[in-house]
Amino acid sequence: MSATQQPAKGSGQFRIGGTLPVTRLGFGSMQLTGPGVWGDPADPDEAVRVLRRAVELGVDFIDTADSYGPVVAETLIAKALHPYPDGLVVATKAGLTRSGPGDWRPVGRPEYLRQQAEMSLRHLRLERIGLFQLHRIDPKVPLADQVGELKLLQDEGKIEHIGLSEVDVDQLEAARAITPIASVQNLYNLANRSAEKLLEHAEANGIAFIPWFPLATGELAAPGGPLDSLAAEHDASPSQLALAWLLRRSPVMLPIPGTSSVAHLEDNVAAAGLQLTDKEFTALTEAVG
Repeated sequence: MSATQQPAKGSGQFRIGGTLPVTRLGFGSMQLTGPGVWGDPADPDEAVRVLRRAVELGVDFIDTADSYGPVVAETLIAKALHPYPDGLVVATKAGLTRSGPGDWRPVGRPEYLRQQAEMSLRHLRLERIGLFQLHRIDPKVPLADQVGELKLLQDEGKIEHIGLSEVDVDQLEAARAITPIASVQNLYNLANRSAEKLLEHAEANGIAFIPWFPLATGELAAPGGPLDSLAAEHDASPSQLALAWLLRRSPVMLPIPGTSSVAHLEDNVAAAGLQLTDKEFTALTEAVG
């Protein structure tokens, strides 16, 4: 299909771990669940339509987690997309438990991580998970035990690449001393760049950087703000500009904007076709002190 038919492809490609090619603009599945990332979505049929439309638009990297729902997002992905088209990568995570809406608690015991990997394989109907991420480091469990168990799962062929979520440079390097780390996933967007050092370190080492909550724009998108005025010039939405900025920021950046609406999905994916000039990119970069 052409770039017009699959606009996500305009974002370019990155090889996770040097071997797993994905289109850089992906899709995050957290919003396909109920309020507080708990339970079923209000419209399960629309959730299925969103996933299928994402693939039609050229998205081939879908991020999820066992804790989204919990289980809800993984089973929706399998329902919508299995048997999976060639080249589709579903990345999932384990290491956060749920006891209710909005409640997240890290558990990194090796036996738990192994159990959840096995459950994700079953719920996603996969024989191997392309990217399996430690959702949070559990401070009560030695990091070597947590990452070491993921390495064992990798050695057994159950997962292909290992990623980490919400870590700093020191934690990343401690994990890399145990086994290669293919990706990191931290909060990062135009308005919140607290993970800048991690991004720079990931880029220097060829590690994928997956920004969660990529669309936070806040006052930048207010009437008269830098996103608002530039969006009018490009005939684009502020969200599209925020995504275009992320894609331009680093070649290792893999944004995963999520939504429960097909219309919003189509708006997000259109960001792959936006090209910011050097001046525009600098203006947006400097808009947040």
